Amino acid sequence: MTGVTEMALHDFWQELHPPGTFAGDGEFTSFYVAVLEDGRQLRLPIRELADGDHALASLIVNQASFLVLDALAESLAEKIRPMRIDVVAGLPTLGLTLAAAVAQKLGHSRYVPLGTSRKFWYRDELSVALSSITTPTQQKRLYIDPRMLPLLQGRRVALIDDVISSGASIVAGLHLLTGCGIEPVVIGAAMLQSERWRESLAAAGPQWSARTIGVFATPILERNARGRWQAPPA
Repeated sequence: MTGVTEMALHDFWQELHPPGTFAGDGEFTSFYVAVLEDGRQLRLPIRELADGDHALASLIVNQASFLVLDALAESLAEKIRPMRIDVVAGLPTLGLTLAAAVAQKLGHSRYVPLGTSRKFWYRDELSVALSSITTPTQQKRLYIDPRMLPLLQGRRVALIDDVISSGASIVAGLHLLTGCGIEPVVIGAAMLQSERWRESLAAAGPQWSARTIGVFATPILERNARGRWQAPPA
């Protein structure tokens, strides 16, 4: 039975399990089973939403073990490698960990981190408003260091975040880069969380949904009559 064994919070995201270790198509209690393309399984904590009837599987990649981070970065790098990426740009905060690892897997010597901390040499016109599902009450701006622009301009850029959920952070990153004359060839993430991001990206441009790639996807979970969580019918 899935999701029966309780886990300490710090145990999540620490190991990958062989294919078939957990049944991934039934009911879940304390964790959701995500499945990578090669069949390996990753247990993710379930976060109940405010309505009490729905929940999301959660991934915080900078708290994952090096083994899990390495596997996610390797898988994403292999998916985008055919696109001949010149430089990887990472979204703060959690996406920076994955972006750096993906850039290394691609054989790059560096990556370009976007940021929310304004340095005195930053320029306001090189920033956009930023909201996040994990910090919804914080008013932040997303910046690009003006010194980094020559690394991106005229290059084939991959824009990387750890999780794409509502799409708000990715859209902010797109607006920032396209405002600088940079159009990413691909958007990448470890996890595509539900389908909510598609509407946001479609509003930003019809090309973006098709250019978005994840290592794995997770659904919005629904509480069933037994009080457990399950994926909605396909």
